[in-house]
Amino acid sequence: MKGKSLAWALTAVLAGTSLGGVAQAATQFVTIGTGGQTGVYYVAGQSICRFLNRAAEETIKCNAPSSGGGVANVNGIRNGEFNFGIMQSDHQFKAMKGLEPFKNEGPMEDLRAVFSMQSEVFTVLARKSANINGFDDLKGKRVNIGNPGSGQRDTIEEIMRVKGWDKSVFSLASELKPAEQAAALGDNNIDAMTYFVGHPNGAIQEAATTVDTVLVPVTGPDIDKLLAEKSYYTKAEIPAGLYKGSDKATPSIGGKAVLSTSAKTDPEVVYQLVKSVFENLDRFKKLHPAFADLKAEDMIKVGLTAPLHEGAERYYKERGWL
Repeated sequence: MKGKSLAWALTAVLAGTSLGGVAQAATQFVTIGTGGQTGVYYVAGQSICRFLNRAAEETIKCNAPSSGGGVANVNGIRNGEFNFGIMQSDHQFKAMKGLEPFKNEGPMEDLRAVFSMQSEVFTVLARKSANINGFDDLKGKRVNIGNPGSGQRDTIEEIMRVKGWDKSVFSLASELKPAEQAAALGDNNIDAMTYFVGHPNGAIQEAATTVDTVLVPVTGPDIDKLLAEKSYYTKAEIPAGLYKGSDKATPSIGGKAVLSTSAKTDPEVVYQLVKSVFENLDRFKKLHPAFADLKAEDMIKVGLTAPLHEGAERYYKERGWL
């Protein structure tokens, strides 16, 4: 009898372990790499997670921490730190092809697109007193080129290469994160800050209300050459009137923000994520002014420089969009 009781108890323990394992496996935890907390990437990632967590209830748990930005998000997907990451469309292209800044790691052929979001513009904001009226006027100035792993850093380095510049052309080339640069500009620790971001942006608004500033045009023969050579960039502009002191549209270069993942990511998770976003697209568009003009037909095609993930493709076909 004692032996039977022991056997029953052992069976119960094993059954409980098995059931616990099933319950644990039923909940999938996913992480979205975003960007600095003052940027649009962070708002986008947090919003996507809220929609997904609400729709999936207990089966999927999503979180979207602040990260180093687009390049860091590519590397985070590659090394398994992130399941998804928000990045510029040019970073998606470069990662797929194994181009700088991903040359050492090689082509990331399993990178997959989920959908694109807001347009982004390479932005240079300068203290008015610094007399910076064009990009070439940054020479000899104190410029924040951005933290390694950020979109602004990669883009300004591309512009510098086409101009034949290196960091020595600046009197100071600081590497502040997006959340730090507005205060640095206001405190007169730098003459200009750079950002690759959707507009309007909180950090730029903060800087423009703290000190007299100007948005600097990013134009000229070298920029035209860059646009001709790099198809992932397009002409773009920052609309007039978004920031104090900026009454005219400011021309520059830009691209799209893209949510990406790996081909290894569970198709059902990707399917549930895109479903939760597109079934709440009107609400999503109200969460940040940069999202206001989003259209489903553009989000599933424009700026996607990697193949669609099969989970996303399945949902888009069900909606009759593909």
